[in-house]
Amino acid sequence: MPDSEPVLRPEPEDGDVYVSPRHLAGSTAIGDPGLQPLLDLGWELRHDDLGNAYVSSPDHKVRLGYLPEGDDDGLWRITAYTDSFASPQWGVCFNDQAPTEFVTAFTTALAASYTEGYDAHLRGQPGTAQSPFDPLLQQDWEVRPFRRVDSLDLTSPDGMARITYDRDDTGALDHEAELTTLNTRWLLRGGPELNWWYATASTHTPQHLVTAITTAVADPEPVLRWEGELPRHVRACARVTPVAPPRAPVPTPLDVHRRHTDTRPDARRPVSVPRWSTTTHQAAAPSRSRPGPRR
Repeated sequence: MPDSEPVLRPEPEDGDVYVSPRHLAGSTAIGDPGLQPLLDLGWELRHDDLGNAYVSSPDHKVRLGYLPEGDDDGLWRITAYTDSFASPQWGVCFNDQAPTEFVTAFTTALAASYTEGYDAHLRGQPGTAQSPFDPLLQQDWEVRPFRRVDSLDLTSPDGMARITYDRDDTGALDHEAELTTLNTRWLLRGGPELNWWYATASTHTPQHLVTAITTAVADPEPVLRWEGELPRHVRACARVTPVAPPRAPVPTPLDVHRRHTDTRPDARRPVSVPRWSTTTHQAAAPSRSRPGPRR
């Protein structure tokens, strides 16, 4: 898609172009933004010898793995437990191409739910009215013909992102498989074929946490990226807008006055010049030797 005119905004520190829609932006390959909401709660951060990072809540019932050196393309794996020694109650995964903003939206909502208490991060918020589909429908995502009777699909206006909800309630979904495969209750995916991303959420993931992801996906605000790091096939599909330097501030009347004052020629003081008698010779000025190099 052709580049747009430069956007005049404050010069950013995290990119030199804005990319929209954000489901085409790809990952920033920086884990800090996704980890920070949990670290702000004082949660423990550990690293292994490979460079993977692990964050866990004080009760060890919520765990996050940031796995750049993991066994597959699941870069982010978040799980929650009713018992720290039991199998996970729910699991969410983002692959290594998922826009980092989607992960940050999820961990921000997770941190808020954990501090809210009442096991909201495990079982959801009572009276949650908004469906995960609502933010997408508000941005003109379309319900697609059912691929299966027991699934519901929505597709973005450009056709390059999709969410699938598996409505099967017969128990066909395997809980353990949901945690490690794409056979899961919620599946979001998007991007060009060579740069596609996905996010999964298992059956018991609280609805408001899934909604945090879909809200970030649907957000029309562009995201920052470095132009040199954008794959060519992403540039061909996305709207890429250079970030122009901020405009210089308009000078005030006082600024104009000061500038005018500073540029006026200085009043020169008279320089006293020694007078020499016409009958005497001017003494030669003593010669000054050039100082030698400093030692």
